[in-house]
Amino acid sequence: MDDALSEELGAADEYTLTTFLSWASSLAMIFGGVVPYIPQYAEIRRSENAEGFSLYVCFALLIANTLRILFWFGRGFELPLLIQSVIMNFAMLAMIKLCVDVKNKTIVKLSKDRHFTDFDLDFFWQWTDFQSYVECMLFVTAIGSAALYVFSPSYWFVEGLGLFAVLSESLLGVPQLLRNFKQKSTEGMSVNMVLMWTSGDTFKTCYFIVKKVPKQFPAGAIMQVIVDILIMMQVYVYRGKARHAVRQE
Repeated sequence: MDDALSEELGAADEYTLTTFLSWASSLAMIFGGVVPYIPQYAEIRRSENAEGFSLYVCFALLIANTLRILFWFGRGFELPLLIQSVIMNFAMLAMIKLCVDVKNKTIVKLSKDRHFTDFDLDFFWQWTDFQSYVECMLFVTAIGSAALYVFSPSYWFVEGLGLFAVLSESLLGVPQLLRNFKQKSTEGMSVNMVLMWTSGDTFKTCYFIVKKVPKQFPAGAIMQVIVDILIMMQVYVYRGKARHAVRQE
């Protein structure tokens, strides 16, 4: 009888530990995606300089998470991933508002204001007011929702939607990568942000594999890790060149 009781207690402890780890990993997944942007947000507020951060990172994440939310309605998956997408969208809008406010405050305007309703592709995602970014995302959400409503019976449409959502997210670091390459500098970019990207994307890859979510998710996460590593290599290369230039002077 004692052996049976011990087995029951052991099983109960194992269940408690498993439940705790499951909840902990879910919470990490929900809020972990936002955490890397806290250092960048703080840096922009402190320096009042948003030039080192690419708003196209926000664009990539807003598109990816909006499509992921729509994908959830087409093919249900882990609820924490849905909640994460909602929270991430609000976080990216907060980043955009800060950047727009800082740029309007610190940069001398040499031309007229630019708005989403101008429908000028030359200034897409370079608008001078926060409302335009919100209007753009509402427009994208409306188009995506209408398409999902019409084509939801199609397996290939729903799977393609999920694939496009994951690919969009996997390329979120590419605008920052290209910006660094163009400027030959990582000045103004938070290295802590990129380090958190890398650790978070690594955790996310493991989470996707363990939870056995749709295959699009782990494939996209692996691509994100690769881009993160490339950006960290830029930090090493460009800062090394900057130190060398200083020594020469």
